[in-house]
Amino acid sequence: MEEGAKSTETESPALITVNVQFSGQKFPISISPDSTIKELKSRLQPLTNVLPRGQKLICKGKVLADAMSLKSLQIVNGSKVMLVATQGLHQGDGPTTRDVKKNQNVNRASATSYKPAMSNMERCKITGVVALSECGLKVVPDEVWDCGLCVRVLDLSNNLIREISAKICSMKHLNKLLINANDISDESISWESLSSLKYLAVLSLSQNQLTTLPSALGSLTSLSQLHISKNMLTSLPDELGLLNQLQVLKANNNRISLVPPSIGNCCSLIEIDFSSNLLIELPETFGKLRNLKALHLSNNGLKSLPSTLFKMCTQLSILNLHGTEITNDVLRQIEGWEDFDERRRLKHQKQLDFRVGSSGVFDEGADDDNRP
Repeated sequence: MEEGAKSTETESPALITVNVQFSGQKFPISISPDSTIKELKSRLQPLTNVLPRGQKLICKGKVLADAMSLKSLQIVNGSKVMLVATQGLHQGDGPTTRDVKKNQNVNRASATSYKPAMSNMERCKITGVVALSECGLKVVPDEVWDCGLCVRVLDLSNNLIREISAKICSMKHLNKLLINANDISDESISWESLSSLKYLAVLSLSQNQLTTLPSALGSLTSLSQLHISKNMLTSLPDELGLLNQLQVLKANNNRISLVPPSIGNCCSLIEIDFSSNLLIELPETFGKLRNLKALHLSNNGLKSLPSTLFKMCTQLSILNLHGTEITNDVLRQIEGWEDFDERRRLKHQKQLDFRVGSSGVFDEGADDDNRP
């Protein structure tokens, strides 16, 4: 009997490694052979950003059914499985492979620094506008800092800049700062100096290499627009709630998995874009955003919305939920759905009427496949 017991223990299934190929990459998954294909898909979701319902797994030319176990499908240690993703059914920034490089229109053979003609700098001092986008800059020219108090708008977008130094604090009257599409990382911004810009209303940091935002962001209390899309952000600071004049928040195409409840204090918000992130829920404080008109949440892992969203956000008329697991059946159970639906339809009709005669196709992100 003892020998039999030992034999049974030896035959208990150990973990196997399944090599999943997707988008030119290989993902080795250690998993029990008794696991189902559905469980394997769940393991693949955080690695590939593809939602389970958008995954099709193929082994030896056969599509694998969710309910079947790996063992029953004769998938063993070292087996190769191919993942095919349904377009649009993903979270985060789509497939894990990123574009080779942004700023393709920037001439990378440009000099490491750019010195505008003195006449241009004199013009900047008169107009208050420094426009240096797409100049192949790797550093901010000293002539720009010399303009100091004269500058109201500084556009450094679509360059190769890697640092925003403490000299930024010299621009006390700066109203708009555009440094999107550069090579800015977490450590390369002097946030202490940036946070001293009390008149800054528009800040664009999109398409950089940021993974986090510091608490100093909360000091920019005059901000009305914050653009931080297409970075590698995983969260937002609690101090976001101090930005009570913020009207537009664009944070799409990051890896944000959690929105701080303090966002409910951003009482001036009109438009929020959290599409293509890793969100599975939103805080109930969203119901405090009484001025909110547009909310973009496509391509996330959301299954529900805050219970007070429709009831309290009485101006909300645009809601994009493509690529989530929220259906109209779920929405109809939320208090205030009927009023929101009426606003949404009126908004939709107005836009259709405006585009009469146009060949463009309007898509608000609603009523498609029973998904809003």
